[in-house]
Amino acid sequence: MSKANLPEYDYDTIIIGGGPAGYTAGIYAARSGLKTLLVEGAATVSQITITDTIENYPGIPDGINGFDLMQLFKKQALNFGLEIQANDVSSIKKHTSTPFIWDVVVQNKSYSALSVIAATGAQWNKLGVPGEEEFAGKGVSYCATCDGPFYRNKDVIVVGGGDTAIQEALFLTHFASKVTVIHRRDRLRAAAILQKRAFAEKKIDFVWKSKLAEVTGQEFVTGVKVADVESGKINEIEAEGVFIFAGRIPHTDIFRNILKLDAGGYIITDENMRTSAAGIFAAGDCRAKQFRQVVTAAGDGANAIYSAELYVEGLKGESY
Repeated sequence: MSKANLPEYDYDTIIIGGGPAGYTAGIYAARSGLKTLLVEGAATVSQITITDTIENYPGIPDGINGFDLMQLFKKQALNFGLEIQANDVSSIKKHTSTPFIWDVVVQNKSYSALSVIAATGAQWNKLGVPGEEEFAGKGVSYCATCDGPFYRNKDVIVVGGGDTAIQEALFLTHFASKVTVIHRRDRLRAAAILQKRAFAEKKIDFVWKSKLAEVTGQEFVTGVKVADVESGKINEIEAEGVFIFAGRIPHTDIFRNILKLDAGGYIITDENMRTSAAGIFAAGDCRAKQFRQVVTAAGDGANAIYSAELYVEGLKGESY
């Protein structure tokens, strides 16, 4: 198809999500001359914004606050002329008369696009106990890989008994002096090999048949209250860090009847971020992958927009 034969549309690409993946895609899109809209709403706010310090992002050796890092991403995107709208996307569907055009509804207004980048992210599944929200970023964490080095020679708590919880508990032993795993059952759900390693690790202790009841502290975490699931008896454990691993919830509901998702609700893509639907690409924490960090999200965003650019050029008959 040639550009002259294309029906009218609003944007070459619409990026849904304002995290590292979305803004990296926006930077690359605006810089390459694609007519682009980035939509960031309350439902897709990046989890990085509540991270107190990020010290493993390349090029920033002194570390940076997560919110400040996202402001740098946004400033750079605006410098390249990216159009940004602060609203939530309520739906996405194929155009009624032109199947390769996507209609994205934002605040009751529909925008048409040749391609869409899903960069909607995911959020940690929170337990909702007292103190959890208050001490988020002040001792409460959902990512040992991100925050483990801050707890060198300190006592920490890990909540959970699945693969992620035990993997992260083992990782934390490289830094913490003691890791206490709290699990509501009397045995772990983690893979046998992970259990074997955890039980053999002298730094790891287990508190069985218990659940986190409260996170305590002053300015920062000083400990937790743990309730026995059978008797309800409360015990207190001193610790300076609490790592909660109760799973993640990807923000992919608007794609549920459009794209192939895995069992956890994450968008399935190939290595070039292409989804099961032509013209839709996914990047960052909303897609099914092994490792979720700021740097991997940014890489996804660059990869996704490049694939989208090639796709759009093909529709316009401008492929090189």
